[in-house]
Amino acid sequence: MDEGDHTPRADGGIDPDDGDESDHSSGSEDSPSNRSSATDPDDVKRTGSATAESGDERSDSPDVDDFDPDAPTGSDTGVDVGSDFGVSDADSDPDAASLSTDARPETAGLDNGGRDRSSPDVDFDGVVLDDDDDNQGLFDDLLSGEPIFENKEVLRPSYTPHELPHRNDQINRMATILVSALRGETPSNILIYGKTGTGKTASAKFVSQELESTSQKYDVPCEVEYINCEVTDTQYRVLAQLANTFIEENQAVIADRLERLEGLRADATDAAETAGRDPAATLADTEFDSVDELDDRIETLEEDADEMEEVPMTGWPTDRVYSTFFEAVDYHERVVVIMLDEIDKLVEKSGDDTLYNLSRMNSELDRSRISIMGISNDLKFTDFLDPRVKSSLGEEEIVFPPYDANQLRDILQHRADTAFKPDALTDDVIPLCAAFAAQEHGDARRALDLLRTAGELAERSQAEIVAEKHVRQAQDKIELDRVVEVVRTLPTQSKIVLFAVILLEKNGVHNINTGEVFNIYKRLCEEIDADVLTQRRVTDLISELDMLGIVNAVVVSKGRYGRTKEMGLSVPVEETEAVLLSDSRLGDIENAQPFVQARFDN
Repeated sequence: MDEGDHTPRADGGIDPDDGDESDHSSGSEDSPSNRSSATDPDDVKRTGSATAESGDERSDSPDVDDFDPDAPTGSDTGVDVGSDFGVSDADSDPDAASLSTDARPETAGLDNGGRDRSSPDVDFDGVVLDDDDDNQGLFDDLLSGEPIFENKEVLRPSYTPHELPHRNDQINRMATILVSALRGETPSNILIYGKTGTGKTASAKFVSQELESTSQKYDVPCEVEYINCEVTDTQYRVLAQLANTFIEENQAVIADRLERLEGLRADATDAAETAGRDPAATLADTEFDSVDELDDRIETLEEDADEMEEVPMTGWPTDRVYSTFFEAVDYHERVVVIMLDEIDKLVEKSGDDTLYNLSRMNSELDRSRISIMGISNDLKFTDFLDPRVKSSLGEEEIVFPPYDANQLRDILQHRADTAFKPDALTDDVIPLCAAFAAQEHGDARRALDLLRTAGELAERSQAEIVAEKHVRQAQDKIELDRVVEVVRTLPTQSKIVLFAVILLEKNGVHNINTGEVFNIYKRLCEEIDADVLTQRRVTDLISELDMLGIVNAVVVSKGRYGRTKEMGLSVPVEETEAVLLSDSRLGDIENAQPFVQARFDN
């Protein structure tokens, strides 16, 4: 038969095999006409649109007698007929033969509506997304429980409370020293000592806030600048930070003055143009006698603003930074209290040059006055200061003693009333937190961390109240976190030495001596291609680990064989090993298992 001829069938339809070079076998799944359905995207779009516009809808049932116009399509019922099974619609449905003549062979792989199933625009009619409100996500589950905290920030070390229990004496003494700033006089320099967590910084910040609020109340130019010397630990950085702070404040002051003066000039000009009044008459109640004098003042302020250049954090000579700071602080009249927290870190890193320069500035300043408030955990850091700096800096000294358990209990109760929901704590939580912290030199910061962590653990477990078990879990977690942080920040060589100790302990060696550690250390260094230190240096590293509390090393005498260090781990083995192996610099140390000979101690 010639191509293009169509032979009528007995049922009145047209044989679909005619006019196609391919053999359409009713049982062939790999029929070419079925596989080539999406060869031409343009034809797919034309056919799809034509079918959609015509509104034709074919039944997926092979039985024409069961055809229902309202029945769901094949994609709706989950039954896929036609090209996927190699059965043409003309074979299964005589009435559909006329429809099949309109559809081109390249649309054989299209679903109802003429859309290509391989197209990215495919409409998955059988897919139903579950939009049920009961479907809970990850954070929905976590938010389903009732919160325990009312305001967790109250338990943070950075929070400055409105009341500091058991620190009234120290606060009142600071206030009596700094009150002279409100009279425009220079307050004495203050040095504050005390161990960590004794309320030094919180008390100093509390007094500073009161000082600034009172100065605004009485319109006295007085301000406090806080610097953490553990972060800003060089003379350059301290001076640059102070200089940029005062430059920013000066620019704000200049902007306010310019706005006021330009408004005054506009009023004088408008009066002259509209009412014919003399501009000088408008300026009669001001400090200016003429518009020209007003213009000169505006020009001077604009020049001052342009000359104020911020100090970069690196790159300038120190004397230029100092002079910039000097000019910025002395731009207008004010009393400045510079609070240097962790002042011993600044002296340790940069010497006492910064303190010397700051303490001697008042003799050179014309408009401003400066007072220094230093805060330190080290009671002996002034022993290393120049005598001149020591005499001028330590004019007043205030010591903060550690808290006892009862005082810590009052502090925690005071904070807990604001931090937690009512009745969120059992009666033994606060006393237990206070007891744990009192064992460590009365550290209130540790007590607050313990209480906050206990609350977080209870909240994560979706408990309704914080109980004793949560405090004990928090104690273990904080101890472990501290160990992890210390181990994580160790130098690589110290980590290898520590890993050698862990290997020995895991292999049953007790009272480990330095020689055994050094032998394993050498083999580990060879395995990961690291430099091998001398045994004396390894002994020094063991002493550093002992000082950090990671190992417990003691010197023992072996009689005529001399003395050696015997040690054991003071930290959890598994957690410590995991932290060490997380360091990529140690390479394949996990796979390096040197031979360890376990000995039997008598």
